[in-house]
Amino acid sequence: MGRTLLVGDVHGCRDELDALLDRAAFTSGDHLVLVGDVLARGPDSLGVLDIVRRTGASMVRGNHEDKLLGWADAPPLRKPALGPVHGPLAATLRESDWHALRTAPLALDLDAHDLTVVHAGVVPGIAMSAQKPATLMAIRTVKAEGKDRQRADVLWGSVYQGPRHLVFGHHAMARLQLHRYATGLDTGCVYGGALTGLLLEAGQAVPANVSDRRTLLVSAPARRAYYVPAHTPA
Repeated sequence: MGRTLLVGDVHGCRDELDALLDRAAFTSGDHLVLVGDVLARGPDSLGVLDIVRRTGASMVRGNHEDKLLGWADAPPLRKPALGPVHGPLAATLRESDWHALRTAPLALDLDAHDLTVVHAGVVPGIAMSAQKPATLMAIRTVKAEGKDRQRADVLWGSVYQGPRHLVFGHHAMARLQLHRYATGLDTGCVYGGALTGLLLEAGQAVPANVSDRRTLLVSAPARRAYYVPAHTPA
């Protein structure tokens, strides 16, 4: 059994994914796992999906994949409008690409590493089976009670208590998140940041100690900023 490389939001950044695989010395015996939002906004979404097929990678469904599927699966007269990012992309996706999107689960259990992969996160304290699909693909923060008893927005991972470790992406503004029971790998590659992966040896669990976990990270800087959102990630 080889290693497992879990990678944050790729967003069509094929060159950076290739660079990350090189830095990790990825081989045919290793398992590549993508946390969703593998396409859109970056320069080469089809190229990323080619890598997914070539390496036998696993991926979970992100909100961008879900947006495209919502359009593709809608009745012809009721298709939602797609913007300038998703419209041209939808027109170029091949049947094998649509198949990859449709078969991507909302959550992926990697029992050998005692972890689960989701795109965005969970509501702490609720069983995975009871989480709403929209939550798994879109959550960033939850309301938590502070010392002054005021309810404030906090990163969901900061109050999540396991027991299963979760690996996720989606929140580029927060960048790398290293919580006790959750690891967020979206470091904003498509916005000019970096593509980040967590490399685990066969059967290795995610270290609870943050310093130990940092030693397992591998990163490839973005070649440039490919997309500038209305609110640029800090």
